[in-house]
Amino acid sequence: MTESQATAVNSQEKKHKFHETWAFLIVFCIVLPIVFRTFAWSPFHIPSGSMKPTLLIGDYIFVSKFTAGYSRYSLPFGAPLIKGRIFEKPLKRGDIVVFRRPHDENAGFWESLFWPDFIKRLVGLPGDEIQMKDGVLFINGHEVKKHCDAEFFDEEKGKKVTECTETLPEGLKYEVLDELPNGPLDNTGIYKVPPGHYFFMGDNRDNSQDSRVLAAVGYVPEENIIGRADLIFFSARYSIFQPWNWLHMLRGDRFFKTL
Repeated sequence: MTESQATAVNSQEKKHKFHETWAFLIVFCIVLPIVFRTFAWSPFHIPSGSMKPTLLIGDYIFVSKFTAGYSRYSLPFGAPLIKGRIFEKPLKRGDIVVFRRPHDENAGFWESLFWPDFIKRLVGLPGDEIQMKDGVLFINGHEVKKHCDAEFFDEEKGKKVTECTETLPEGLKYEVLDELPNGPLDNTGIYKVPPGHYFFMGDNRDNSQDSRVLAAVGYVPEENIIGRADLIFFSARYSIFQPWNWLHMLRGDRFFKTL
């Protein structure tokens, strides 16, 4: 082999290694994360206090997609590549669920990039009748047990709020906040959940826009379910862009807390 031929072969080998390196980086840094977020777990940030005390502003959670099946909203940007829902699995009362608000589903592509996903607790299954009476939840005419014997300090408001424990018919217990003794959504009519839909409520009962507000959220179609919240993997009181608060920002006791 002549020197020029050897140089050409060496050049080809370098090009081949260069292409292999870039192919590996594309797959490892772009393709795999997209696949993982679409079909396994996707990270979400909690921007509001509607799920206090269970979820706080600044919590970062993992939401499992496979626990509920897949729809177009499982895909990046809600790409309309899946019709209806596939590999669907039933959700349970008490699950904390991320979903696309029904009133946002007809948004255009660019609009959909800025619509926030909602996260609430599932309290009503298809066919259920849901009602609030004097701040107490009723499911199919049966009162959900509620004990209010604790207080929660709301850091954003700088005050203590009454904290209650609810117990669903299935036995699941969780905490809710009751800030106003007679809030605007503490007494409602009966909501009859349609087939193929769910009814959601925030744990911060007096500060949550949820299925009780039909014009804003209402009944959520199965197709709009994105996934179930499973784990808090990080939590911070302040933005990472406020370095003067770094010493006090982390809530270490919330890291890797299951939901």
